[in-house]
Amino acid sequence: MSGPAVRPGREHPAAPARGIVVAIDGGGTKTDAVALDETGAVVAHVRLGPSDVHPGREGASVSVVDEAVQRVRTEAGGAPLLRVGVFLSGLDHEAEVAAYRARILPLPWFRGDDDVDAHLENDTFALLRTGTLAADAVAVVCGTGLNAIGVRADGATARFLAWGAVSGDWGGGTDLGTEALRLAARALDGRGPATVLTTAIPPRIGRPDLATLIEDVHFGRLSEERLSELVPAVFAAAAEGDAVACTLVRRQAGEIVGMAASAARRLGLETARIPVVLGGGMIAARLPLLLDGVRRGLAEHLPNAMPTVVDARPVVGAGLALLEQRGASDAVLHRARTAIERAVAA
Repeated sequence: MSGPAVRPGREHPAAPARGIVVAIDGGGTKTDAVALDETGAVVAHVRLGPSDVHPGREGASVSVVDEAVQRVRTEAGGAPLLRVGVFLSGLDHEAEVAAYRARILPLPWFRGDDDVDAHLENDTFALLRTGTLAADAVAVVCGTGLNAIGVRADGATARFLAWGAVSGDWGGGTDLGTEALRLAARALDGRGPATVLTTAIPPRIGRPDLATLIEDVHFGRLSEERLSELVPAVFAAAAEGDAVACTLVRRQAGEIVGMAASAARRLGLETARIPVVLGGGMIAARLPLLLDGVRRGLAEHLPNAMPTVVDARPVVGAGLALLEQRGASDAVLHRARTAIERAVAA
């Protein structure tokens, strides 16, 4: 851990008079944390490893979040914490949020709501606020996994469990890679249509051929989570017109549209002119076949929706959400967006 822990309220010789808000966005590959003062200026930024909260990773997630808060606060000169917002992949159910809150209660910087105002939320909300501050909106994140959220001006939300196949989900990078391997295997032994995936996907994960890749997964020498690394090969094959890869990508587009449409319908916003924010690694790749399929599907199911592809890191929206919750003006929010984007890019 870099830098000493600094407890809220402890005097620090370099502490600025102003307090700070700390926004954290964490997923399965990295964690971004920024500290902002109430003018919207970024006073610290750190990037650490993954902090997703999937089963078995809760303790590791808390450790990363703890380090992130302490490091940005130290870089900010020990400023008083006004609010900490933690937006994490895997906080999909109220029981998971409650369990996570119980884990962070003992941390030095968080003694409960009486000392530090803390906000825990799924990372889809950070993506949503990165793309729009509209009161009525929908966001879909398609990265390693697939998830979505809808919000309405009266505070109602539409959420998904996002627990994978058990909760009806398909379409993230791991799903796409796993299905690509299955279809390639069927092509290899003649049970399915021919596809370039049989030779295209093994090198993406450092295997000489498909048989070796299949054996390594079966015998546990390669975790199934790593199959998300096969996505670039699927997208490249689809761009070249491979029929099997194209079918996979079209299926993925349908799943993205399905989540967005479901969230909007559940909030009674299916005919409203609302932003639909699209983000995550699969979307950011900007494969025309995928994006065209999503836009066509949205036009059919949400005819007045305004789809927006977001490239900025979701920590931008995490920071804006915290400042918005503290009543920041539009000018402060605009300044903060620019400042966070520059800090994260640097």
